[in-house]
Amino acid sequence: MPQPGRAIILVVDDAEDIRNLLAATLQSRYELKSAANGKEALRQAESEPRPDLILLDIQMPGLNGYEVCARLKSNPVLSPIPVIFLTALTDPKDEVKGLELGAVDYITKPVSAPLMLARVSTQLALYHQRRSLEEEVRQRVEELYATRLQIIRRLACAMEYREGGLSHRVMRVSHYVRILAIELGMDEQTAQLLFDAVPLYDIGKLGVPDYILRSADRLNKVEWQEMQRHPEIGAAIVGEHNDPLLAMARMMALSHHERWDGAGYPNRLGGERIPLSARILALADAFEAMTATQRHRRPIPAQDAASQLVQDSGKQFDPRVVAAFRKVVPQFEKIMATFNDELEGIHDLDFVASGSAALAGAKPAQRKG
Repeated sequence: MPQPGRAIILVVDDAEDIRNLLAATLQSRYELKSAANGKEALRQAESEPRPDLILLDIQMPGLNGYEVCARLKSNPVLSPIPVIFLTALTDPKDEVKGLELGAVDYITKPVSAPLMLARVSTQLALYHQRRSLEEEVRQRVEELYATRLQIIRRLACAMEYREGGLSHRVMRVSHYVRILAIELGMDEQTAQLLFDAVPLYDIGKLGVPDYILRSADRLNKVEWQEMQRHPEIGAAIVGEHNDPLLAMARMMALSHHERWDGAGYPNRLGGERIPLSARILALADAFEAMTATQRHRRPIPAQDAASQLVQDSGKQFDPRVVAAFRKVVPQFEKIMATFNDELEGIHDLDFVASGSAALAGAKPAQRKG
């Protein structure tokens, strides 16, 4: 077993005496792995624990050192591992070729033990420093993303408060969108991006007068025209960004009321001119509106809502999205039961970070009263 804190070096050479010599020189400071040919070198590099540095001979039967290095550098997982060529080839052209392939150093045989130890130590220090910096950057990016999500979710809560109080509406719609995205073949990362962007889709209602938002009656023509401004207001609130999350949120806010037949708003887009994320959201939002309590109507059962949505395939909704929806209606019903507004626990402002984790770990709360 490797000793904690000790770097692991993979020694690759077809000559056993060279491997033994290198082991005698290095083993007091480092953990060692060894390989006698290129094929074994690649296997050892991929096996856990992976090496922190590779000492690689060039002239070997089968795969030579250059070929091994090229394969290592073409593998995103293995490419960061520093490679030092250790070879009898002394022509400067050979050294240049090795460095061009991605090696960090080139040591010629016969090996000077102090020189090799010094170069190995230097390259390991640089490697660990780079990994430390990359980890620091990764953590910082995650912190920024988490902060951005919290701001998005609290803006969504502010919108719900203005409409009359907190509910699980945004949570449900987020899950509906994620389920549909996965069913449509989107990868996990993209589906999660949609899940994270959903809370801002109705943020434009902040620009709609209170008396319209809270009206218990059906809207008249003037009021309806005012309400139809909220997608453009939402897009303006989110703004234009290069950030994928905010760019997705803006797109969904702007286009979730467009219709497949081109009769929607605000831009009367039709068919595949509507972004797929907005086509998915349009159906999820419609299902939510049908199955949750509204000021001007009572909710209807999930199966009745599903029947109405299927009837609107090719008119209001993308037929492909509707086909996916028909397969996942039971999952939608599970979301409805898990995040039911009649249950306690809806006043927690912390939105669950992961869509899959939220559903897998959720337990229905107790009914009020």
